[in-house]
Amino acid sequence: MAANAEPDKALATAVVPAPTPTPAPSIEDQTLIVFARLMEGGQEDNETCRDLDELTKLLNDDFEARQKDTARESICKLIDGDCVDTVLCYLDMRQPEIVRGHATLSTSAYLKAAGDEGSTMLSTFFFDRVRRGTYDDYIVAFCVAASTFPIVPDLTAGMFLNEGFLSTLGPLMRRKWKSRKVETACLEMLNAACMNSQCREAINKYCIEWLEEVVDQDLNEIVRSTNADPNLQNDGGSVTMRRHSEQVQYLAAVILAKLRAVPTKTPPGDASQSSRIEAAVTTIEELSDMFTKMIMRDEDHGRQHSIEGLAYASLQPKVKESVANNSELLLKLVKTLGDAQPRSPTTYGALSIFVNLTRYLPNLTDEEKKMSQLKAYANAAGKLSGPDPLDSDEIVAKRCQMVFDAGITPILVTHSKNGSPASLALTISIIFALSVTKTLRGQLAQQGAVRLLLASWMTLPQTEAPARRLAAQALARILISTNPTLVFGGNRNTPVSAAVRPLVSIIPPDPAAETRDLLPSFEALMALTNLASMEDDDMRRTIITTAWSHLEEQLLSSNALVSKAAVELVCNLVQAPEAIALYAEETAKARNRLHILLALADAEDAGTRSAAGGALASLTTFEPVVRGVLHRDRGIKVVLGMCVDSDENIRHRGVFVVLNLVSAEGDTGKLAREKIKDEDGVDVLKECLKKSRRPEVLEVTVQALKALLEQK
Repeated sequence: MAANAEPDKALATAVVPAPTPTPAPSIEDQTLIVFARLMEGGQEDNETCRDLDELTKLLNDDFEARQKDTARESICKLIDGDCVDTVLCYLDMRQPEIVRGHATLSTSAYLKAAGDEGSTMLSTFFFDRVRRGTYDDYIVAFCVAASTFPIVPDLTAGMFLNEGFLSTLGPLMRRKWKSRKVETACLEMLNAACMNSQCREAINKYCIEWLEEVVDQDLNEIVRSTNADPNLQNDGGSVTMRRHSEQVQYLAAVILAKLRAVPTKTPPGDASQSSRIEAAVTTIEELSDMFTKMIMRDEDHGRQHSIEGLAYASLQPKVKESVANNSELLLKLVKTLGDAQPRSPTTYGALSIFVNLTRYLPNLTDEEKKMSQLKAYANAAGKLSGPDPLDSDEIVAKRCQMVFDAGITPILVTHSKNGSPASLALTISIIFALSVTKTLRGQLAQQGAVRLLLASWMTLPQTEAPARRLAAQALARILISTNPTLVFGGNRNTPVSAAVRPLVSIIPPDPAAETRDLLPSFEALMALTNLASMEDDDMRRTIITTAWSHLEEQLLSSNALVSKAAVELVCNLVQAPEAIALYAEETAKARNRLHILLALADAEDAGTRSAAGGALASLTTFEPVVRGVLHRDRGIKVVLGMCVDSDENIRHRGVFVVLNLVSAEGDTGKLAREKIKDEDGVDVLKECLKKSRRPEVLEVTVQALKALLEQK
């Protein structure tokens, strides 16, 4: 035992050397390892997605690194045709949807990192597969084209428009025995290609006839032809093998709807194309009915394509009316939107339908109307035409009411919490259109539209300026017609001051617009006036701090309504010390502000005179402002002119200003009384007594007369 113990003791005290650390694999090795796993196959879907994500990151990192160091060698040199083939094959429609999504990101990253070499690889892959001509190769090629259209539209359009390609699709789709996956992949490609105007023209030229055949297929006719074929009567084959599937039918209908909704121009002298268009039997209204029937079914199959098709069909006024007047369909669309996943094609399609139903025609200047008529005249080959009567404001307002009654607002509020910038922009457009109807504004506020608009305005990036302006303008409209206390009172998470910045943002003109639209400025000023009417000095202080420079510009607007709205806002703001200080300072700016206010008190518009008089009535309780009025040429004449105005409200404000002037202390009051007497103020006040009937006006006038005649 003792002899054996010694070696054990030696082993126990021996020092074991630390293992040599394994160096981290290089980026090149990481790339090759990822491709090896992807090529091997046989993995679970989550493992495939993980490898595709790793590849995407490697390619994106490689691109960014080469942007900083142009001499750096790209990992794309390791990616040969087999590697590209592996990634692109994961775009196959027969792959799980989640895998296709991750493969799309990897493809996008590769095409960005590889540049021209990547474009060549993609084109080579596509045309090689098409040349092979097997069903499997067609499916993969068409799926890749459909997936890459949004990523590299110009490159994919070039492949799509390659001479001889489109002309082969007709015979393929008309084969006696159908491969539904080939048909579906082909139509998915055509559907994606419709985003390009040249591709749409080519589809209209080469594919319109067989698209019509697919949509108009008659099952009874197929059964009769099958029974009449002696070669097929005893083969046990399924009749459905000789007809297009319902999914294929609806996808073809979507493409036809896109072609009908965005018509292509027929080249001069192209008689064959004209005859094809004339022979088309499926109208946009018929396609709309087809989509409606599918949407009304309690089936998910085909619904996404039907929603997309109806989104395009509803660009047409007749279809808008048909959809809006189908209350059952509206409720189904609202429910479909409510059940759809955020950022999904179904969500985007359903939102697009509601945008089309509620969109008002833009307000055009007289010059723009003339240009629009001339363009319509030219496009209609000499037939003068105007806007469709079904798009008139009165009809659109009715459609908006129907959409609102279907319960769209709460669904929009829910979707906006997880929406993409694109879906948020559509949501805002719908709320904006609904807010045109004054009677809906209070209900919109009750159902959460104000919170939706505020959150969207703050969430959307600056690059989404049009959507942000629409959100601010819709917010303005709602706040013009509702009590701010009721809108914000029960919601501690959204203070009323949160509305100020969006409203102020639309007071200046839109820098991107070719012609200035004054309506947003007017509505923003009106909404701010409503907010400033609250007994909240903090609110007024926020508005003064944020909006004053813009407000002073609008006081001088050439548009009487905008100027009036601006001075009404000033009238409410001068209740706050910060606004009073702007007029009571002994500065040239303060004197100029007072001069503008006096000029507005003598304006042609009665509302403007009234608001300016109200502001002066508040400001002249302060001696520096009284001195400013006295030292301004025609200042006393303007004030006395208000006292004999035909509007009793204005007379009330005028005599209030006179009372403030003559009641001033010391030399200022003495000078005021002298100047008013010199301008026949006593007679003016007596005339005011004769004209007025309201007790409060008579009372103030008597007080002003007494103060004027007393010797102080």
